[in-house]
This record gives sequence, C-alpha cells and structure tokens, in this order.
Amino acid sequence: MAPRKKSEDKKYGPAASASVEREMQAFKEGKLKSGSGATVTNPKQAIAIGLSEARAHGAKVPAAPKKPKAP
Repeated sequence: MAPRKKSEDKKYGPAASASVEREMQAFKEGKLKSGSGATVTNPKQAIAIGLSEARAHGAKVPAAPKKPKAP
C-alpha cells in the first residue's frame, strides 16, 4: 500500500473547495453567468470560475495555466 500524503501536500485548500462547491450549486440551478453575461452550460467552466474566485481571495490554489503567446 502506498503511503498517504500529508495534509499540507494537498493541491487545494478548504476555501477553494467551498468556492467551487458554491459555483457548482449555482451552475446546477442555472444561475451561474460567465463574464460576458451568458449562462454557463459547461461544468468545467463552473469549476474554473470557482477556482478563479478562490485565487482572487488568496485561497490555496495552484497558479492558473499560462496561455501560449500567439506567433
């Protein structure tokens, strides 16, 4: 059996989990809007919104992936 990771090795903190959970509830109720004002229809987008808000509030979340520069 593989050894368990320590709690400080977790990728996301409890505040990030709460933020994602809140956004997923809004998504399931059909109340979640994107930045442009359109209703969110993809659960991955709902998770991304939750993680983005958690980052803005300083929660323990890995940095957002860098976008490649256009040539």
